[in-house]
Amino acid sequence: MNRPAAPRNRTLRLAECEHDILDQNIVRWPCDAPFSFLSNKTILGESLTVAKALPGNVCDLIIADPPYNLDKRFRDLNFKKSSRSDYIAWLDSWLSQMRRLLKPTGSIYICSEWQSSGAVQEVCERYFIVRNRITWEREKGRGATRNWTNCSEDIWFCTVSDDYYFDVDAVKIKRRVIAPYRRADGAPKDWDESTDGAFRMTYPSNLWTDITIPFWSMPENTEHPTQKPEKLIAKLILASSHPGDFIFDPFLGSGTTSVVARKLGRRYLGIEMNAHYCRLAEKRLALAESDTKIQGYTDGIFWDRNTLAAQGGGSIARAGGANGGPGLFQE
Repeated sequence: MNRPAAPRNRTLRLAECEHDILDQNIVRWPCDAPFSFLSNKTILGESLTVAKALPGNVCDLIIADPPYNLDKRFRDLNFKKSSRSDYIAWLDSWLSQMRRLLKPTGSIYICSEWQSSGAVQEVCERYFIVRNRITWEREKGRGATRNWTNCSEDIWFCTVSDDYYFDVDAVKIKRRVIAPYRRADGAPKDWDESTDGAFRMTYPSNLWTDITIPFWSMPENTEHPTQKPEKLIAKLILASSHPGDFIFDPFLGSGTTSVVARKLGRRYLGIEMNAHYCRLAEKRLALAESDTKIQGYTDGIFWDRNTLAAQGGGSIARAGGANGGPGLFQE
């Protein structure tokens, strides 16, 4: 017997009666439709098989969150840890296709964790110019008693060539200034003064400490075990694509890349091999039609953790940032 959800539990779930309706929007592979038909679609299929059938030089940006080289269960699929050489061979099998799909000006981000990060870098260097390794703080997880607790993940940023797009102004972070400096005339120096306090727009680094893993009180949360935050994906999309660009995710999961792409006015295509997760993605996409909020990103600004809540978010912010801003315990 299922226990009722807590009153503030906003985890998105699927009802049995929704399956047939959501299935109507999912493209099942193989499909003989022209590529133009696949824009803004979710494909139920195996990523490498589908990728090989897509035309080359069509993607402006690829965001890939592949299974890490760990034992992990994704509903009816078990991903087993393999040797480093076998994992590298698997990475190569699909990353080579990502190179073919990207435009000469395209970029790609590949998610990883510390044990497999070196393998990802090795394969990326075969096909791309490695620009950076982003490390972001992942607070969710159990403590370790005989080791340092692992609370970080990596994202490899690569491009096809030296001719690529990067909008640093779109991903600056608004931070509260703790000890603001003033000029001789008393005016703020490199910060803005308001009735809510002192704030500064700061350049983004490759160390991200302002990300919150989706959890039960956040409306973007699903049952997917490795769901990435919308705020994290929004940074990648805004930094490395124009409005209207085509974004591809070969390991869509619960649909975060497609959802954020829709909210930010980009075209998208996602591949997922589990029908349940495809339905979750389609449900989230339908909700994004009327709700374009991204937690931690408000009025075109990425806010540092806890910053917006300190301006009066109160209990609404604590319950998951209903105004689109960060909550007291979230951002």
